[in-house]
Amino acid sequence: MSAPPLRFGINVRPWAARGSSDPVEAAVHAERLGFDLVTVSDHLHGKAPSYETWTLLTWIASRTERIGIAPIVLGLPYRPPPVTAKMAESLDRLSGGRLILGFGGGGSNAEFRAFGLDARSPGEKVDAMEEAIRIMHGLWREETFTFDGKHVRTNEARIEPKAERDIPIWLGSYGKRSIGVLARLADGWIPSMPFLSPDRAVESYATLRRAAEEAGRDPDEIVWAYNIGADVGGDSEDEATLAGPAEAVAERLVELIRMGVRFPIFWTRERAEEQREALAGEVFPAVRREIGAA
Repeated sequence: MSAPPLRFGINVRPWAARGSSDPVEAAVHAERLGFDLVTVSDHLHGKAPSYETWTLLTWIASRTERIGIAPIVLGLPYRPPPVTAKMAESLDRLSGGRLILGFGGGGSNAEFRAFGLDARSPGEKVDAMEEAIRIMHGLWREETFTFDGKHVRTNEARIEPKAERDIPIWLGSYGKRSIGVLARLADGWIPSMPFLSPDRAVESYATLRRAAEEAGRDPDEIVWAYNIGADVGGDSEDEATLAGPAEAVAERLVELIRMGVRFPIFWTRERAEEQREALAGEVFPAVRREIGAA
């Protein structure tokens, strides 16, 4: 199997404060510019006014026609896995098959404790994530599904209609055990450059590919996506941000793509609309010319 095609994504911030940029309009703008995916983070606890992730994604889907939609990534404790399976099937169907289900065991335990939810150890998070994926796959594929896990369970659970396709699941995995779950059960890897530098990411990607082969899978079936900061035309000194003239940003992006990244997803802090236009209008065409990708 050949490597997945090159695609580009953009993150929109779920801000709901008066005067802040509208994330729905940002997604509409990204679709108009030709981006392939729009992502939204999933942090529900906090003092900054924000929209709930799934509600926002649904609204974005209703206002767009082509662009993919993804939570990056859903925190498992916020929603029981059978409920997430039902939500995902509905949104994928209503959006015309545009959902990628970014998923994880949950990052900040402080957030979950604040909501009175399970705060698990790192090892328990990996175990619960694997159980949750097995439940979602079972509910999408089987007439009824029973699962007796340590952390999550179902008893002859049934959702209708069944998923029309295997909805892609992307994991923000970093540790070896978590990468092993990804290699066995998931479809995409979505680390973030602030937490995993390119050098370390290449090593983890090699581990992922070996684990996929050991699980009897073609490693090329698993998409390497990457959350990356963008500051086109700027002078950010953040090592996790591609900054500088469009030509310099394109050059660094080409390096990442040659390492194996197939779905760079850009996060912007300032001048978001201007950044989207610079990426789509200057950076991506230069990258495609360099690597010969359509």
